[in-house]
Amino acid sequence: MTENKKRNIAILGSTGSIGTQALDVIAANPDQFEVEVLTANGNADLLIEQAKKFKPNAVVITDESKYKQVKDALFEDDVKVFAGVDSLSQVVEMESIDMVLTALVGYAGLKPTLAAIKAGKQIALANKETLVVAGELVTALAKQNSVNIYPVDSEHSAIFQCLAGEWHNPIEKIILTASGGPFRGWNAENLQAVTRAQALKHPNWTMGAKITIDSATLMNKGLEVIEARWLFGVKADKIEVIVHPQSIIHSIVQFQDGSMKAQMGLPDMKLPIQYALGYPQRLKSDFPRFNFMDYPALTFEKADTKTFRNLALAYEALEKCGNAPCALNAANEVVVDAFLKDKIGFMQMPEIIEKSIAKLQFIKAPGYEDFVHTDREARIYASELIN
Repeated sequence: MTENKKRNIAILGSTGSIGTQALDVIAANPDQFEVEVLTANGNADLLIEQAKKFKPNAVVITDESKYKQVKDALFEDDVKVFAGVDSLSQVVEMESIDMVLTALVGYAGLKPTLAAIKAGKQIALANKETLVVAGELVTALAKQNSVNIYPVDSEHSAIFQCLAGEWHNPIEKIILTASGGPFRGWNAENLQAVTRAQALKHPNWTMGAKITIDSATLMNKGLEVIEARWLFGVKADKIEVIVHPQSIIHSIVQFQDGSMKAQMGLPDMKLPIQYALGYPQRLKSDFPRFNFMDYPALTFEKADTKTFRNLALAYEALEKCGNAPCALNAANEVVVDAFLKDKIGFMQMPEIIEKSIAKLQFIKAPGYEDFVHTDREARIYASELIN
């Protein structure tokens, strides 16, 4: 980033947890960033409020029934208003955009992220499912278009920060840390009766509902393993998950000489968001500072993949590769939605995911249309098993 030029940011999913925190970061750094595009799915009221405050060039409301409401509200603000899912992929091509923060939830992030990469936009990636579903396709396209992908997940941001100045040194191992979620140490019998309300109470992080449930089942960590494989070019057997209940060490890189680097800090998503948006600069912040005296002991445990099957399923899908991770992600999105609607129990989620993957035709070298088909079929299978 040059000293005089502000970086124009498009935020896909500006009304969600990551999107709102990104806007807080931008508001705190008005000399560094300009909001160019904001998008929301159905939260028209908050999108309107954000647009009136940040004055973007354009907004997108994907729920077309809310288009008139948004357009009328922003009529006097000189903000272009678009509607529909396809508009997401079109708006990221705007010449004025420097960077696209993809903060959409789930599979929905894939198509607009691909469009942004094709348009040569730098990517700040908070949508891990994009790399889970089509990691090989996405990373190849980014290389082809000279696009950098800056990770926003706290764990992948930590790895990225540990690798700064070390790009020429081979990685021996990546260690992803997991909080263990609200049910750390629970056995399968206790997990049978878990409620939606219990699963939504994460001990350390404030996140959206979907990612909070994924964290409780350890699927979030499984998706992060797959994401790390593509972001950092490391095979599955070199990516380890350890449980670190305090969430202070955000992840670790071990190099071939045995030396390890870890990135530490309080659990606050604004820090990795700011690092991705401002890279290579470390911008000044007033975020709370970590004090060792507040955490006299940092502890670590082995991840329980037997009780929390989703983490094991993610490793299996990554080992198989092809369209298996896409099927894993699609089935997971369906079961999480069903669990949040009290249609299935906590322990039914991994069972349905495993059966859905097994039922799908395996494609070793899938293209984009294969991913679209796999996603659709996996959702149908998972939904049938629920109903």
